[in-house]
Amino acid sequence: MTSLPAYKADFLRAALSGGVLKFGSFELKSKRISPYFFNAGDFYRADLLEAIATAYAEAIAEAHRAGALGDFDVVFGPAYKGIPLATAATIRLGQLDAAAYGSTCYSFDRKEAKDHGEGGSIVGAPLRGKRVLIVDDVITAGTAKREAIAKIEKEGGIVAGIVVALDRMEKLPSPDGDDSKPMPSAIGELRKQYNLPIIAILTLDDIIEGMKGLASEEDIRRTEEYRAKYKASD
Repeated sequence: MTSLPAYKADFLRAALSGGVLKFGSFELKSKRISPYFFNAGDFYRADLLEAIATAYAEAIAEAHRAGALGDFDVVFGPAYKGIPLATAATIRLGQLDAAAYGSTCYSFDRKEAKDHGEGGSIVGAPLRGKRVLIVDDVITAGTAKREAIAKIEKEGGIVAGIVVALDRMEKLPSPDGDDSKPMPSAIGELRKQYNLPIIAILTLDDIIEGMKGLASEEDIRRTEEYRAKYKASD
């Protein structure tokens, strides 16, 4: 795993040891049978939550320093999986660089607006006039991210970018069901539609490179074959 940056290697190791990244046969929403499955909802143990918080913070800070990601005021977690991810990432960013991120806020949405108490559909920092960074686990079809963008803009926020744990680098299903046709990825389509930076802690390429020596040759071979068959054109 020496070819991966330390934070990527540490995150991948935690995902493998914690059973967050699994190998086998998994049916996706697209009906494809994937040889691997990543579930960020399984980062529920303290040490695993610390690992994913650190990975998000390092990926965000690295992209920010490099200019791949602009300034942001609020880290936003779409309900439900995005809520603990955004919260943990915000805490770790402040610890990582208090001068740069100590005043960064977090926010998340409710699935249903509250009509009593403080009311509204947003919990945490107000979004109006703020640059908002969306943090979530993966992008499958992009529907949930489009909904999050619409909510943020409705609240007067400005979407600064999206950060996910994993980019599967996988093409969208062809409308006619022919998976042999070149197709873009959901991430590529979101980038094109919204002109937003989208950062991933790990890509499928990272997983294949990093799992050497940690996973069986059979799992590596099946994952490489899946990548070759379904890799996005972008």
